[in-house]
Amino acid sequence: MAAHLSSGRVNLTALREAGRRELREFLDKCAGSKAIVWDEYLTGPFGLIAQYSLLKEHEVEKMFTLKPGRLPPADVKNIIFFVRPKLELMDIITDNVLREDRGRSPQRDFHILFVPRRSLLCEQWLKEQGVLGSFIHREQYSLDLIPFDGDLLSMESESAFKECYLESDQTSLYHAAKGLMTLQALYGTIPQIFGKGDCARHVANMMIRMKREFPGSQNSIFPVFDTLLLLDRNVDLLTPLATQLTYEGLIDEIYGIQNTYVKLPPEKFAPKKQGEGGKDLPTEPKKLQLNSAEELYAEIRDKNFNAVGSVLSKKAKIISAAFEERHHAKTVGEIKQFVSQLPHMQAARSSLANHTSIAELIKDITTSEDFFDNLTVEQEFMSGIDTDKVNNYIEDCIAQKHPLIKILRLVCLQSVCNSGLKQKVLDHYKREILQTYGYEHILTLNNLEKAGLLKPQTSGRNNYPTIRKTLRLWMDDVNEQNPNDISYVYSGYAPLSVRLAQLLARPGWRSIEEVLKMLPGPHFEERQQLPTGLQKKRQHGENRVTLVFFLGGVTYAEIAALRFLSQMEDGGTEYVIATTKLINGTTWIKSLMEKLEPAPF
Repeated sequence: MAAHLSSGRVNLTALREAGRRELREFLDKCAGSKAIVWDEYLTGPFGLIAQYSLLKEHEVEKMFTLKPGRLPPADVKNIIFFVRPKLELMDIITDNVLREDRGRSPQRDFHILFVPRRSLLCEQWLKEQGVLGSFIHREQYSLDLIPFDGDLLSMESESAFKECYLESDQTSLYHAAKGLMTLQALYGTIPQIFGKGDCARHVANMMIRMKREFPGSQNSIFPVFDTLLLLDRNVDLLTPLATQLTYEGLIDEIYGIQNTYVKLPPEKFAPKKQGEGGKDLPTEPKKLQLNSAEELYAEIRDKNFNAVGSVLSKKAKIISAAFEERHHAKTVGEIKQFVSQLPHMQAARSSLANHTSIAELIKDITTSEDFFDNLTVEQEFMSGIDTDKVNNYIEDCIAQKHPLIKILRLVCLQSVCNSGLKQKVLDHYKREILQTYGYEHILTLNNLEKAGLLKPQTSGRNNYPTIRKTLRLWMDDVNEQNPNDISYVYSGYAPLSVRLAQLLARPGWRSIEEVLKMLPGPHFEERQQLPTGLQKKRQHGENRVTLVFFLGGVTYAEIAALRFLSQMEDGGTEYVIATTKLINGTTWIKSLMEKLEPAPF
């Protein structure tokens, strides 16, 4: 069964189309030939909406990366800046505009497109620098939710978690609410909203207010989604800290997936030529796109890594048998049929070769002693063993100066699994970290404490065991090959966030009131009135569709767990996933790290 379109009924193309339409309209306003100057962070997300061919059709002849200095020469009429509304980027644009040769003829026109919103602060800044008047068109492009796959949307807002929990800045929540309004305009009003957490409450309030303020937004589209579940990342701080053990999760943990692309060490992908002894090994990393358009990837991405090898060897047998068929093709008809299948077979063969190479790269790491030791400690913490005292393995890692992020992930995991650490344990870790890695990391430790990741145990009691038992977060007898529970994605630990989604679908959250109260933030339910005639009469056997929106980031393992629930025979619910950002423990902790710069004197 194809794992990729978790939902047969939700087609996210309409969203991508709406994005393309808005882009075309803007490009057409700037008549004549164009060059785009890109804020580098936006090129990846934009690539998922519009290919270069679309830009070319609208007379985009050149593309540059935004950087200080003079703009590269380009014989075009329009220069368009595609940027996020950040002041440091406005400085670079100012520099570009001021260095423009005003004597040149013909003059080039400047335009600016803010993504996802125009910012008064930025425009004021450009005005103070004396360049605001140089821009003919100043507009916004609301790239809120970007379709990453058939069942996955992301805002790719890398600092959303930090802004919400450390800086009390709710801009990204406003964008999330706007994105949800756009979604409802395309896919109908979502009748039921459930949520858990302060940010979830904010987003729901903003949606309700926006709906009130724009009565015209009530549309007559039959609702595609039955339920929206808004979840704060800080309701479940544990899941992203643990090492993901699905195929896609491990690729992300080890190599990092960015906007569906991964860069891999090239030596595994060099074509093997006989007798050359590998003298011309490629040096450029191998860049591959990973999404469900590739049949094999759709099949293995969400499996536990230990179940991937057997699928790959089965596939290899099927493919070589298919190529063998050519010897049996006798008649013209048979030969013709073989030839017509050839492109598909060759694509399957190269896909298999790529994933066999990736699996080998990952296996080298997962079979290492260090990986095993690290995982053992994680699993001890998650199952509640020795969470309240200084851990020997962590001490050894600090002494051997392992990467700081690895240490931070482990101590935060221990803290979360113990509802905070005893003050003397916490002080011991902090002292060891600062003495080994440098005192400039004191700000990072402070940020982790503010976010609730590494903190003293305040109430004097540890709630985690109760939460773990009630929500069945630790399963001893996990089946990695043919899973029967979501805990397979972490080989034993069931992601708390996904368990909440699962229990909401049945038997409902009333069954876990007590545990919900132990988790941070309010839980709530809202209903949105549907115009008469749009209420759903569910056909027998028809699944409900739930949109789960993670505010503050989601991991690939959580996505895999939700896809697993979508495919359960008697599940009754299909899930579509939305998030502010796709994260893993490393990128998440990195976003909270701060370096104290040495004083300039």
